[in-house]
Parts: sequence; C-alpha cells; structure tokens
Amino acid sequence: MNQDLRRKLNRITDILWAGGVTNPVTYIEQISYLIYLKLLDEEESSRELKERLMGKQTNGNGKLLYPKQAERFRWSKWRFKSGSDLRDFVRDHVFPYMASLVKEEPQIAEYFRDAVLEVVDPNVLKQVVDEIDGIDFAKLGTDVKGDIFEYMLTHLGQSALNGQFRTPRQIRTMMVEMVDPNLGDTIYDPACGTGGFLIDAIEYILARYSTEPQEVPIYGEEWLEKRNQSIEEAKKDIPTLQTYRKGPGEKVPNWELLERSIYGIDVSRQMMRIAMMNLVLHGIRQANVKRANTLSDMGGLTEDDLNRRYKVILSNPPFAGVLPKESIRKDLPTNSKKSELLFLGVMMEALAPGGQCAVVVPEGLLFGSTSAHVELRRKLIEDFDLLAIVSLPAGVFKPYAGVKTGVLVFRRPASGAKKDKKTKHKEKVWFYDVRADGFDPDRISGGGRPETPERNDIPDLLKEWKAYKESRFSNPPGVEAGTLLQPGSAEPRCWWATIKTVVENDYNLAAGRYKPQIAEKAPDDDPAQLIRETLVLEREIAEGLEKLLREVEAVE
Repeated sequence: MNQDLRRKLNRITDILWAGGVTNPVTYIEQISYLIYLKLLDEEESSRELKERLMGKQTNGNGKLLYPKQAERFRWSKWRFKSGSDLRDFVRDHVFPYMASLVKEEPQIAEYFRDAVLEVVDPNVLKQVVDEIDGIDFAKLGTDVKGDIFEYMLTHLGQSALNGQFRTPRQIRTMMVEMVDPNLGDTIYDPACGTGGFLIDAIEYILARYSTEPQEVPIYGEEWLEKRNQSIEEAKKDIPTLQTYRKGPGEKVPNWELLERSIYGIDVSRQMMRIAMMNLVLHGIRQANVKRANTLSDMGGLTEDDLNRRYKVILSNPPFAGVLPKESIRKDLPTNSKKSELLFLGVMMEALAPGGQCAVVVPEGLLFGSTSAHVELRRKLIEDFDLLAIVSLPAGVFKPYAGVKTGVLVFRRPASGAKKDKKTKHKEKVWFYDVRADGFDPDRISGGGRPETPERNDIPDLLKEWKAYKESRFSNPPGVEAGTLLQPGSAEPRCWWATIKTVVENDYNLAAGRYKPQIAEKAPDDDPAQLIRETLVLEREIAEGLEKLLREVEAVE
C-alpha cells in the first residue's frame, strides 16, 4: 500500500476524530459502511459494462443490485449531496434500503440490519464521502484492498475500548501455521472479533495456491520500507525475523469453495460488521459471518449452527465473563459458568473428526483445581489428541491485559468423538516455552510494545513443530519431563510428558510443571583444603567463645 493511500486513510480517521467519532471500533464501523456502499456501486458499474459488451439489456431490472426504481440509492447518485440532505438521505433512505434486501442479497441485508449512522455532523460526513470517493477500489488488487482495512484495524491496537483488542499478528500467524489449513477445510472462529484469524487462514491458503507468494514480516511491509531493505536482506541480518506469506491465490481451483468454508460468529454486531468488511476487502464475499452468542441457548444459534462441525478452529475468546447457568448451552462438555471453560467446550464440541484446533487460553485454565477445570482437561486428554501446549510471554497482550496465556493445539481422532482401543492416538504432550515473541515484554510505546525482531522464539517453535509433525506427532522435540539435565546445560525451550504422567498429576497441563531441571554443579575444590579451612574457622569460633566466657566471669 503506497504512502498516498495511507495519508488518505489517515485523513479520513482524523476527520472523524475531529468530528466527535473517537471510539476506534465506532469509526472503523462507520468507514466500513461507506466503503461497502462505494464497492457495491463499483460492482454494479462493472455488471452494467459487462452486459453492454455482451449485448444484453436488463432495462434497469433483473440481475442488478439497484433496479431502475432504486438507482437513487447508489453511491454515484447521492455522493454529490451535501449538508443535512446528504446525512438524512444516507441515514433514512440508503441504510434502510440495503437492510431490506433480505431475499435478493441476504448478506448485505444482514450487514446493514440495525445499522446506525453515527456521523451526526453533515460537514464531517461530506468530507469523509469525498475522501472515499477518491479511492478507485476497482483498480486496486485484492491484496491492496485487504491492506487498506488491515491498516485501519491497527487503530484498535491503540485502544481497548469496550474490551476490544486484536490478537497480535505474530501469535495469529503462528497458530495458523500450526494447524495448516487447506482449501476445502471448514474454518471457524466462535469469537471472531475483527476476523483476524479468518483472514490469516485465508492468506495462508492463498499463498499455497499462488505462483509467487510474497513473504512479509509480521511488522508489515512498511517496516521493510523504513529499513530500505528487501525481505532477503532483512532475514540475513535478523535470523529470528518472523514472517508470513500472502499471495493472490490465482491457482485456487474453486474460489466459491473457499468463500463458503469460512465461518465466524461474534456477540457484538459492530465486530460482526467489521469482520465481514475485512473479509469483503480480502476478496471473500460469501463468508458465513453472523452475530450470535455461541455460549447460550438463547444466543441466536440455529440448529445448523449447533450441528455443524469444522476441520479447523482458530480463536482467542474472551476470558473474564460469567454466564447465568440458565442461559448456557446444554450440549457443552462442562458445567462451569466461566467463559474460558465454556468457549473451550464449544470448540471441543464443534471440532470435526480429524480436525485441529488452536486456541488461546488463560494459563489458569491449564492448572485450575476446581472440579470443572479438572473435568474439562480430563475430557481433552481422554477424548482428543492434545498435540501441544505453547506457553506465551506474560506481556503478549500488553497494555490491555497482563494475564499469562498459552495456546492449546489439539485434534479430534479421525474415528469420531472418543478414543477407543482401535484408535491410534498420541501418548505424549509436547510443551514449548515462548519467552520472546518479537516485541519488548516490558516497555510500552505509542499504545503498543516496541519491536524486537532479534528476540523471537516463534520461528524456532515452528521449525520444531514441523519436525514433530513430520514424525506424525510420535517424536516430540526436546527431553522428557523429569529429566535432570547436566550442569551448565542451556535452559530448555521444549519438552514433553507422557499422558500417564499428566494423568498422575491430576491432568495439570501447566508447562512449568513438567519442565526438566538443570542439576547444580558440584563444587570442585580440593577436599583437604576444605577441611583445613573448616578447622581454621572452628578454631576462630572457639577462641571467640573462650574470650566471651572470660569477660562474663570477670563481670560476675
């Protein structure tokens, strides 16, 4: 994305901020409304051009999104309005029209359902419309359009208003690579937020189906521009530089299959809209994104939602919530009211046979001693293949949350819901301790942590994971729990424990519980010299006591 486009986006957000729309979640939502309306108009123009070239006439009706009687709702028809006429028309006519397209365009209708124009100053709205009108989306590639929204979403990294903050890219790309999604896999996030996991999974698949995928640092392409380096040069200078791949996916054999395989749910309608727009600008128009509460019987889930199973689940759900017992779904494998346990239960229930899940959890879930904690971990161990537990640095979510977290990676056995004697399942659990994630763990600057690309354990984790995966998860890297390492050994990064050992420890999954210890180095001093020094010390003590005794007797 070029500098001119960045400046234009910055102007748009600055205009909204100055106009009183200061919550990043809100102004991103408002911008997404207008961008969507501009995109739909450009798409309509493209349809009209194709029909003219093919010699077909619709007479203003038929397949077009805006039939003749609705042409006034098109961006190109009303963008020249000004003042209160513009604001009132968009608010009272355009939004309701889009929300009315339930049969014709159900996803568009869902997007605009209950939509509220919160830009009350008509002059501010006019300025924003003019700025967006100057962006020719039709001439931008999908990757650039995706970058536009990703750039705007960085504003959420500067605020945790309403509890909304994004999972850092370095963690998302790590988790995506670990579960290795492919075309045709149903991909699900039950608390999708802005859709970050879904987007990263899509980019991972598109890179796989691209002739020349582009390698990008986790810090973004702008980071390379500032360094005036190519990616090859940067990687040579910084061997620990974490990257991900993206591409146009020109070799995808069935784009509709990709679109239809994406599922996301969020309890917030704002987040649902932002996620949907994020997907649209990344070229995914038909994703299954909806507003609902995945934890509740009364949360808006359909029977299809409850019965659907997914091959890949990626999520970082909310941790701190507590639901009323009466509202909780009855099909979940836990009787807890804590959201972190309920969300894990949702994912365990929704995972298809042979499917994999990677989920961020608070560390307390791994060792909590309540019956609900222990029982859920027991089900995880006994009914699933627990492939890995990745311990994350304490500061990974700073400045918004300081809670220590980890990532669970598990798989449902291909034979079905439960392991049985005929099922070949894994007998070991692998642990990896990520101490550095490419950002300073202690300092905060500009709303986020400063970059430390020379300190990042994630590339090593992924290298070890690849070797583990190539062994069909039978030979975990590192050493076994309980191993006493030689004095002077390096602090271990990874280790493993048998399922038997985990069961004996009351299903405790805290990585530190099983971390191998380094033996203390035995003293190598001459024993005779030690004895001589001890005798000298004892004589000095005896002499001191005799002196003290004489002084006491003299006083008496």
